Amino acid sequence: MLKQTPLNAAHRAMGAKMVDFGGWDMPVNYGSQIEEHHRVRNDCGMFDVSHMRVVDMKGAGVRSFLCYLLANNVDKLALPGKALYSSMLLDNGGVIDDLIVYFMKEDWFRIVVNAGTADKDIAWMKRQAAKHAPQLTVADHPELAMIAVQGPNARAKVWQVLPQTRAATEGLQNFQAADCGEYFVARTGYTGEDGFEIMLPAEKAEGLWNALHQAGVHSIGLGARDTLRLEAGMNLYGQDMDETVNPLESGLGWTVDLKSERDFIGKAALLANPPKRKLAGLVLLDRGVLRGHQQVHTAHGIGEITSGSFSPTLEKSIALARLPKEVQIGDTVQVAIRDKMLAAKVVKYPFARNGKAVCSL
Repeated sequence: MLKQTPLNAAHRAMGAKMVDFGGWDMPVNYGSQIEEHHRVRNDCGMFDVSHMRVVDMKGAGVRSFLCYLLANNVDKLALPGKALYSSMLLDNGGVIDDLIVYFMKEDWFRIVVNAGTADKDIAWMKRQAAKHAPQLTVADHPELAMIAVQGPNARAKVWQVLPQTRAATEGLQNFQAADCGEYFVARTGYTGEDGFEIMLPAEKAEGLWNALHQAGVHSIGLGARDTLRLEAGMNLYGQDMDETVNPLESGLGWTVDLKSERDFIGKAALLANPPKRKLAGLVLLDRGVLRGHQQVHTAHGIGEITSGSFSPTLEKSIALARLPKEVQIGDTVQVAIRDKMLAAKVVKYPFARNGKAVCSL
C-alpha cells in the first residue's frame, strides 16, 4: 500500500491527479502543469513536501560529528538558524543523499533529507554516530508535515495566513530558518524562487493548506516542481547523482569542502579520483524533447542526459547532462532521440530563476 501524507485527502478534494512517487501517493498536478509552473514563477504556489523527513541531531559535539559526516563544512554555520546544503557521501565518494542542515544551537542541528532515501540516510547517520559520537541522539520526526510556499508573493501570503510568524521570519535571509513554536519556517526551496518551507505538526497541516488556498495560494503538483527545479539547475537525487557518482561529477563541487584540513567521509576517494566528467546544461536547438538517459555525442566522447524536460519559461527543451570534462560552454553536441541525432547547445545553468530566463542562448 502506498504511503500517504497528512494532506492526501486535501489533494483529492482539490481534484489532484495522484501517482506513485517512490512509494508515496502524491499529486502530480491539479490540472495544467504548465499553468502551475508559471503560477510559481510569477505569483506563488504551495507544495506538499511532507514525504521528506526531518531529523534532529542533538548532544555535545554534534558540530564536530557533522564536520566528519558531511562533505560541506558546517563550521560555516555561525548564526543560529543558518542553513547549509551538502552531500552525504559513502567512503568511495558516492552520494548517499543531498540534504539541508540547519544550525539551531551548539547541541542541536536539524537536517531535512529526501523521502526516497530517508530510511537509509537515518540508518547511516545512526551507524556513524554510534562509532564516532555515541553521546548524540539522532531522532527523525514522521509526526511533522512540511509545506513549501514558493514564488515572488509567497512570503507575503504566508504572513497573511500566519501573522504570528512574521516578526521572527521577516528578517530571514536566504538559507536561514526560525523556530516559531509550532511552526519551523525556513527561507529555502526547490524552485529557484523566493519563499518558505514550513514544518509543522501533521494534525495542523490540512488547516494551513486550506487557509493558504483561501488566501489565493494555488496547489502545485510534482510535475511542475520538477520543471521548476530543472530550470533552476537543482539536482534530483536518483537522476543527477546517486551512490554510483561522486558530487564533483554532478555539478556539486561547490558543496564539497576540499580546501580545509578537515577530514570527512569520502574525502580521500574524491582526492584520489579527479573527475573525468562534469554536469552541464543543454538547450535543444532542433524540435523534440530531451529526456533522461538519452545519449549525448560530443567531440570528446559520449555523455548522458540525467534530467530533461520542456521548459515553460524558455519555451524550449532543456536538460542537465553528464559530459566529458573537455566539453565547453557554447559547444554544439548531438543528442540521440529515438532514431534521430538532434543538435543541442551546451550552456551554463541555471536556465531560469526569479521569474525569468537567465541562461545565455
